[in-house]
Amino acid sequence: MNLLRRIAAYLGAHLANLLCGLALASLALTPSLVPRPTVFQGFLAGLWFMVGFQLGFAVRGLWRVLAGKLAGKFPRTNPRVEAEVDAEAEPRGRPRTAALIPVAVGIGLLVYVVGYGALVVSWQNRVRALVEMEPVDGAGHTAFLLSMFATMAVFYGIARGIGALRAPAGRRVSRRGGSERRARWASRATGLVAVLALVAGLTGAGLAAVGWIYADRDAGTLAGSVQPVLGSRSGGPGSVVDWDGLGRQGRAFAGGGPSAANIADVTGAPAQEPVRVYAGLSQGADVRERAALVVDELVRTGGFERDVLLVATPTGSGWLEPQAIASLEYLYGGNTATASMQYSFQPSWVSFLFDPEFAAESSRALFDAVHARWLQLPEGDRPRLAVYGLSLGAQGMAGGFEDLDDLLARTDAALFTGPPANSQPWRGLQANRDPGSPIWRPVYRGGEQVRWQSKPGDFAALGGAWQQPRIGYLQHATDPITWLDPAVILQRPEWLAGPAASGGRGADVSDSMRWIPGVTFLHLVTDMLVSEAVPPSHGHNFGDVAVDGWAQVLPGHGRSEAQLTSIQSVIERIDTHDPIWE
Repeated sequence: MNLLRRIAAYLGAHLANLLCGLALASLALTPSLVPRPTVFQGFLAGLWFMVGFQLGFAVRGLWRVLAGKLAGKFPRTNPRVEAEVDAEAEPRGRPRTAALIPVAVGIGLLVYVVGYGALVVSWQNRVRALVEMEPVDGAGHTAFLLSMFATMAVFYGIARGIGALRAPAGRRVSRRGGSERRARWASRATGLVAVLALVAGLTGAGLAAVGWIYADRDAGTLAGSVQPVLGSRSGGPGSVVDWDGLGRQGRAFAGGGPSAANIADVTGAPAQEPVRVYAGLSQGADVRERAALVVDELVRTGGFERDVLLVATPTGSGWLEPQAIASLEYLYGGNTATASMQYSFQPSWVSFLFDPEFAAESSRALFDAVHARWLQLPEGDRPRLAVYGLSLGAQGMAGGFEDLDDLLARTDAALFTGPPANSQPWRGLQANRDPGSPIWRPVYRGGEQVRWQSKPGDFAALGGAWQQPRIGYLQHATDPITWLDPAVILQRPEWLAGPAASGGRGADVSDSMRWIPGVTFLHLVTDMLVSEAVPPSHGHNFGDVAVDGWAQVLPGHGRSEAQLTSIQSVIERIDTHDPIWE
């Protein structure tokens, strides 16, 4: 009974906090573009609840201020008489009834939590089904609850610690003769400073830790990355760049991929050793020196003598999607050369936040250097010149050109995968798409030179003539990186215009997902962190569409349907080494 009284007292004293916390946790659990791992979802629910709980104090304070103003504006005419009337009108059982109110509120909250929890499970399993994932089971529910309560406990401890700092500040002001109001403000200011210091400290420590971790990772070598024994790879015999200086992802690129024998086994046709050249961040004082090294490597390896020359921009850490590079090599029997260079060792989101122009600057330097050497070749002896980028790499590579016309004039093909929302010319093309075409799979000028694809076959399904040079965008309706636009904070996006059946959203976007001001943007931010943890054809996973993408954007490979099927089966088995953190 004592415990019930204490619970009732706590509910009565903190009802506003609990309601605010429950409201934010409920919003955190509304459907988003991609399903989240249960532990991560539990962390988010616990975090949002504790943020809401703290906001409840502000709500309570605001209510007291408003109540005070209303009481002053409408004072009782005779407080003594009204008190006597209230006392006579109040039944004897009122105190007991009043004591039961918090209990009833608690039961109501419990019913809401259970009912809403069932709805959340239904929402999440529907989202999982749309992206071809298994529903959450009992173990998943347990992991969610444990993660949520652990998060709440940690942040509750932090809040209590900050509260312990506030009290002495208020007492100190009171002892010095300050008014009660000044003591309250001193206490609040101390709490605010503590919160800001904690956030700043955690942010600084987090960024420092990320820098240290990725610097250490860049010095390491991925399992399976072996120093080349052939001269057609950077870091191999005769290379002008050292193997140790290529960086972790540069070594994975130069030391990985299919050999001529692999390609011949898969396609059943003779093949060459693909050329792969790369310069690491430490190789050259700046982007121009690194670009010059890459050109030297292309000359040394005979890259300018191949049928296709690909200039590729990596993600922030220097990573190149192995499916995209290998697909082109299989399609053209190894008669290819791929050139790239590193501009950072940090993950893409760090580069995007703190130096978003560096990817474009690096891309421009590399392409201009390669293009200048390419122009020196006799016109009939030049390889077809293509460009490629994934995510931040797509933004960087496309951003290295002045506009669409410049891109078309200087390349023979371009394939951009999962471009971020502020990429150009992607953003302008989306905005000026043909009327009636959806934003997640737009049509621009009938697809004459630019087309979009989500699944294999989308490029060709548009029909009509696709002139060369061709530009292709690989884009999914459920990719949060593509739709993460600050405009979503205050404006409903076009990709959530209505239900999927009427064309208001992509077929794999849940109809239960609704635009909520501010909340939807935060959903996109958190979805971005797990956008690779879904099967191909969804989120930020494009492994299954690379073969068809290159086959359509850069025709002339001569592969039969049987060969394409064989290549596709190999590409889908490639391990991407958890690229979301790259």
